[in-house]
Amino acid sequence: MNQTINLADRSCDQWIQMGNDKMRTPERAKTENYEVVVVGGGMAGICSAVAAARNGAKVLLVQDRAVLGGNASSEIRVIVHGVTKLRSGLPERETGILEEILLLNRFCNEQHSFTVWDHVLYDFVTREPNITLKLNTQAVRSITEENTIKAVLLWQLCTESLITVNADIFIDCSGDGLMAATAGAEYRTGREGQAEFGEKYAPKEPDGWQMGATILLSSRDMGKPMSYKAPPFALKYDSEKTHPDRRIVPFVEGFWWVEVGSKDDIIGTAEVDMHRLIGFAYGVWDYVKNSGKYPEADNYALDWVGSLPGRRESRRFMGDYVLSEPDQLGLKQFDDAVAFGGWPLDEHNPGGIENLSEPPSFWHEHFDEVYQIPFRSLYSKNVDNLLFAGRNISQTHVALSSSRVMGTCAVQGQAVGTAAALCIKHKALPRSITKNHMTELQEQLLRDDAYIPQRYANDPANFAASADKITASSTKSGDVKNLVNGMSRDERGEIHHWKSDGLNASVTFEWNKPVAISAIEIKCDTNVKKNIMMLKNTRETEAYTTQIPVELLKSLNAELLINGQWQLLQEVDDNQRRLIKFHFEQQNVSGFRLNLNETYGCPDIKLFEVRCYA
Repeated sequence: MNQTINLADRSCDQWIQMGNDKMRTPERAKTENYEVVVVGGGMAGICSAVAAARNGAKVLLVQDRAVLGGNASSEIRVIVHGVTKLRSGLPERETGILEEILLLNRFCNEQHSFTVWDHVLYDFVTREPNITLKLNTQAVRSITEENTIKAVLLWQLCTESLITVNADIFIDCSGDGLMAATAGAEYRTGREGQAEFGEKYAPKEPDGWQMGATILLSSRDMGKPMSYKAPPFALKYDSEKTHPDRRIVPFVEGFWWVEVGSKDDIIGTAEVDMHRLIGFAYGVWDYVKNSGKYPEADNYALDWVGSLPGRRESRRFMGDYVLSEPDQLGLKQFDDAVAFGGWPLDEHNPGGIENLSEPPSFWHEHFDEVYQIPFRSLYSKNVDNLLFAGRNISQTHVALSSSRVMGTCAVQGQAVGTAAALCIKHKALPRSITKNHMTELQEQLLRDDAYIPQRYANDPANFAASADKITASSTKSGDVKNLVNGMSRDERGEIHHWKSDGLNASVTFEWNKPVAISAIEIKCDTNVKKNIMMLKNTRETEAYTTQIPVELLKSLNAELLINGQWQLLQEVDDNQRRLIKFHFEQQNVSGFRLNLNETYGCPDIKLFEVRCYA
């Protein structure tokens, strides 16, 4: 007999509450209303929720774990890579919301603690007044009508609650995409054949293989010999059959290649795979400690071993456009570009650690420049109010081998969160954003310090460029007029900055006739050619820093020219962001001046953009 089970029905409870000696029935069902629901609290989901909230939407962020961060959290501990290294050896780092997070971590977590990082993310999300956060909560089913999600059912583990959430726009950043799948969104798994998209790195014929999940571990030097005996569940590592690219040293950070893939249902076998991965991880450590080949490991002991596998691939939801390898390698220019990537085409071998004879990863190709990601790959082709960001976007398996890294997922998240807020503003659906509001979406992203390669800002509401006179107290490189040319980083060998000669410099904007302004926005320098994500093995190199970027502007103030007199507006003594904003009651001014006093260590001050708004 078919019977529907209502998880919120607790009428059979035999609960005697001793406080009043009465029999009670717990209430475990409720309904809530929002404008935008974001499912998945990894880097893509965080950036999506924050972008939507800052642009005016009432947002619910749903995360099925007790901590935020997804693969980057303390539960899994994957590094937040993005465009970490182009062929030049240097990055083209992501800015916008992701950079804000990484900079905040620099100020709050100098010790590089993963558990503190969890709460840096928690702080970053919960400080947004338009976001409601639900942890330990999974979206288990979508309720749809006529290709539209009307509501989503949430199960909150810690409160045993079934929550029905109504909203206008839904965003799936969960990776596996259960919400989107139960809404009927079309998706693929496995690898496309070469012919479908003209991908030279795809297999000749399509197959079901998906890149595997990994259990990470870390070890610590204890200062004395540490013996090790493998537990009974450890699975022996056969070093005789392994490919030389499976490097053991350095072993402190664990082994990303301890992974198990699937040619069928990688979600359905996740529990079995987790047990196997734990066995494989301990088996490799047994080899490190007891093979006799690594005497440098004698004093090392396991410091942390993950229990939650980090997944690389499962569902890919189909949008109006499917991003493919030729788009990336050919640096295709999209009219609806909203994000970018540049991690190498990095496809892991289909069998993972069970295919030891092949390299753990096929580094197919590195990029000279970053590629664009179109908005049409970030919403569903058949569910009208569904967006997505992360590894589950509309792309091929080979394209995913590059775009799956979390920095790239994060900038996609900022794009769809901003688009969702525009959907609310215009009472529109995602597809109509492409048709009717794409310029507005791109301009808002650029204003919020996202980077769209080769896309210059031209916001008609920003009238800084209309100033009759733009001057600087000194110039070492660039031109002060670059501050209004619409490009907020040096790009493709072209200079788009102004740089002072020394500290205590100033930049002045003046008009012949007074103008009304209420906001001044500045993009300063944080050296996007240097990575600032948290590493497990910290290092200072040409491409990495573990410090606060020395180029970051630390202290400054703004003055307004009113009736011929300069009046102090605001002072900032401990700036922690690349995008600096002064908001104030609207004033009629003949000009404004930015007095730039100190950096975090650089002897000169560099700016990329200045804007002002009424």
